[in-house]
Amino acid sequence: MSTPHTIPRTSEEADPRRWLALAILLLASFMNLVDVTIVNVALPSMQANLGANSSQIEWVVAAYVLSFALFLLPFGRLGDIFGRRRMFLAGVTAFTVGSALCGLAPSIETLIGARVLQGIAGALMTPQVLSIVQVMFPPKERGLAFSFFGLTAGLASVTGPIAGGLLISADLWDLDWRPIFLVNIPLGILAVAAAARLVPKITPHPGLTNDFVGIAIFGLSILAVVFPLVEGRVYGWPLWAFGLIAAGLAGLVLFYFWEKRRDRAGKTELLPVTLLDNRNFVIGTLMTLIFFSGVPGLFMILAIFLQSGFGLSPLESGLTTIPFPFGVLIVSFLSGRLGSRFLSWRVAIGSLLLAGGMSYLRWTISQAGDPLNHWDFAPPLFVSGVGLGLAISALFQTILTGVPPRDAGSASGVLQAFQQVGGALGVALVGEIFFTWLEHAREWGATSQHSAFVNAATNAAWYEIAAFLVVALMVPLIRRLPQPAAGQVLAPPPAAVEA
Repeated sequence: MSTPHTIPRTSEEADPRRWLALAILLLASFMNLVDVTIVNVALPSMQANLGANSSQIEWVVAAYVLSFALFLLPFGRLGDIFGRRRMFLAGVTAFTVGSALCGLAPSIETLIGARVLQGIAGALMTPQVLSIVQVMFPPKERGLAFSFFGLTAGLASVTGPIAGGLLISADLWDLDWRPIFLVNIPLGILAVAAAARLVPKITPHPGLTNDFVGIAIFGLSILAVVFPLVEGRVYGWPLWAFGLIAAGLAGLVLFYFWEKRRDRAGKTELLPVTLLDNRNFVIGTLMTLIFFSGVPGLFMILAIFLQSGFGLSPLESGLTTIPFPFGVLIVSFLSGRLGSRFLSWRVAIGSLLLAGGMSYLRWTISQAGDPLNHWDFAPPLFVSGVGLGLAISALFQTILTGVPPRDAGSASGVLQAFQQVGGALGVALVGEIFFTWLEHAREWGATSQHSAFVNAATNAAWYEIAAFLVVALMVPLIRRLPQPAAGQVLAPPPAAVEA
């Protein structure tokens, strides 16, 4: 590879194999993103096959997004210290091993542990991908290269539910749900072998350091909040559950002061204090957390509602949810033409469309009969997808516009991390509402299995509606800022379709 550690200024200086290398990076990203969407369809099959209880099935989803969130920031720094290609190869290898362990898991506990490994591996792989693309491509080609990541995210969101449904319905070699993970093994091997040849070596910076104390404080604080939200119901909400949540919130305050201390000492921070002191960024990060808490939990309970509650097959369940990512895809292409125009309006209108779509979906669920007509779910899911597609890019652009260029990379990484933290919190909160109503269905008035699932799902949907309304109401709190100068390129926002 020619001058692999320098940023090419023109296409002639860039390595001719950069587009092949990009294809391999996209393959790894696709594998990671499909794994997020494909698991939801398989949850009822996993629960039946492994005899899992409701909190354990929540952890199958939450363990991945939580471990991904907690390790995303420190692993981004590890790429700078030890070399981005090396960390990318390690991440893809670990993800492939984790997929194999998921597919071969003999118990729900083993599956949850393997999902943690997958999440850690995804966090190791993801930040290196964007960093490598920054170095491989000259400035004029970089926008086109980054646009493929949005396309990959969209394709993954559509492919996941369909592929999951097909693989489970086919019941290959009597493996039930396991092929949804095992299919990653040949893809991972291909990605590692090709990346070793095509992805350039990028000179590391071994003099940089990682904030391991900050990592520990942040990770333990988030875990202290999420763990009791998932497990509290199982133990009858003992005092220690509330104590853990309080300790987690206090830990986040401690994290802020620790980062301030690192800044005063001139040491590397996990989260730059300039961002913590940036009012718009703090409000925007909170909006990101709330916004992304409203999607993963919904699709977890929707799969259980459709399959366990009304007997749809995994394939029928996956196809039922397809209008949502189609709505995201269509509007994402259209909103791309708007560039940086009408950002606040797009966030507000998109959030209100999501709240309206979720209200429509809640009404649809409340009217569900036997047999269930899955076409009834298409309009509300499509409207919700349109809302997400309209708001997501504008939300990240709004937040990043107020960030100094020197902090743009860190800010993008922080948003990705809090996006995942929001997803974990959403899974915990929505799962808590859904499974609590399901467990107490009889005493709370349900007269049949169908009515029990309807009551549980309609009550859980209230959280989704409230979350998106809160985001819409927070939009005026973001101060209007000048738009980026022509030609200024901010760090690429996270690609996130989590249907």
